[in-house]
Amino acid sequence: MNSILLAIILVPIIEIYLLIKIGSEIGALTTILLIFITAIVGVYYAKYEGLNTLRSGFMQLSKNETPAYEVLSGAAIAFAAILLIIPGFATDVLGFLIIFPLTRKFCFNLFFKKIVRKDKKNNFIDGEFEDIEDDNDRKI
Repeated sequence: MNSILLAIILVPIIEIYLLIKIGSEIGALTTILLIFITAIVGVYYAKYEGLNTLRSGFMQLSKNETPAYEVLSGAAIAFAAILLIIPGFATDVLGFLIIFPLTRKFCFNLFFKKIVRKDKKNNFIDGEFEDIEDDNDRKI
């Protein structure tokens, strides 16, 4: 099964389950307020981190360096802001993990280590060759 389709099915199920469980423990009104508060705080923190990433990217450009980490970090912060806007507790936790610089850098390191391992496994080119003698070569 496609992982995106699986995520589309499982994320709402997990969110509904958590909303019911947490709502039954702390109350419906408190749960709704908590969802709004995490969304508001998350969006403001995403804005703050986004501006810091933008500032860092401009500093890299002024040093004539490529701001690759800053570009990836900016995309991750935008994704985290979307996760924080979506109502629910699981998406909020994942969004906050992505927004914080320490956990974001940890996730990037894990992701890039997987990519580097895949690249090292296939470090060859498969092909055929034929020896051609100098007498049979055409010269232009």
